[in-house]
Amino acid sequence: MTTPRTLTKQAATGSLVGLALGDALGFPTEFDDVPAILAKCGPWREMALPVPAFVTDDTQMTLAVARAVRTALDRGALAPQTLTGPLREEFVTWYHAPDNDRAPGRTCLVACELLDADRPWQEASRIDSKGCGANMRVAPIGLVPGIGEEQRAGAAQLQAALTHGHPTALAAADLTAHAVHLLSRGAEPLGLVGRLRSYAYDNRSRYHHRWLGDLWTKSGDRTPQAYAERGWDECLAALTRLDTALRDANPETDPCLLTGDGWIAEEALTTALLCFLLFPQEPLTALRRAACTRGDSDSLACLAGAFAGAHLGAGAWPREWADRIEHGSELLTLGTLWDA
Repeated sequence: MTTPRTLTKQAATGSLVGLALGDALGFPTEFDDVPAILAKCGPWREMALPVPAFVTDDTQMTLAVARAVRTALDRGALAPQTLTGPLREEFVTWYHAPDNDRAPGRTCLVACELLDADRPWQEASRIDSKGCGANMRVAPIGLVPGIGEEQRAGAAQLQAALTHGHPTALAAADLTAHAVHLLSRGAEPLGLVGRLRSYAYDNRSRYHHRWLGDLWTKSGDRTPQAYAERGWDECLAALTRLDTALRDANPETDPCLLTGDGWIAEEALTTALLCFLLFPQEPLTALRRAACTRGDSDSLACLAGAFAGAHLGAGAWPREWADRIEHGSELLTLGTLWDA
């Protein structure tokens, strides 16, 4: 339900800025274990935003998705015919960009190199990959106003599928966009996991033919329904683990020990959600908890920031942090466009 507060909190700006802040906070801690992070950064609840506040490929590719969505909407309704071309162009541009040197994922690199050729995008997709690169960049699709549930789900899965073709990558990206959408529209964090589980059950056997074409035929599954179900079932199992973790999670314990390290899509979703749901009214604490983990710290903090910003809005982030983030001007421009 949309409330007056929902309309004024600037959820899109808050989510995009929070995503980038989490990414920058987790950039120096990725690939380190918790003791090494504490030795480097001091107490995790006091972690400072790096100077300069550089982001990784997570924010770079989020901006690529956001630009593609904006281009598609400029051409008409959000549909596979309007979105596929801009997504492909933005991903190839990112692949060739001189600042694409922030430890990008191998799946994205290989797929984007293949997209830079005259072949159907389904042939570029890495059908066995469910890395978190599919859902760390999907937040813009959960934030864009004026689209329906089928458009949101189809677009979220399409942007994932251009690089990561595993059905769990698609389902996790869909769930991530749905979570961002729900929080931006005023959903309470307390009931969020239950709503995501219901959404997963409702969509478990649905294959988005219009958006995905014949992608499922590359997988070896017998039917498109079997392909989709395989991904949703892995996400449902991960959400069950998250439910269990939330009952007695200790905020001082590395969240990765409870819901996974986040290198794969369903774990990135649930561990980032765990960090956010442990501190739903303390956005900086949620980011710091996600950045101080043994797993994919920048992607976990990136997603935790997207959730916290969608929930609390632009006011969640200290001005002295938001003013220093790399690509801040473009993030604010896109956020303002969709908040309007």
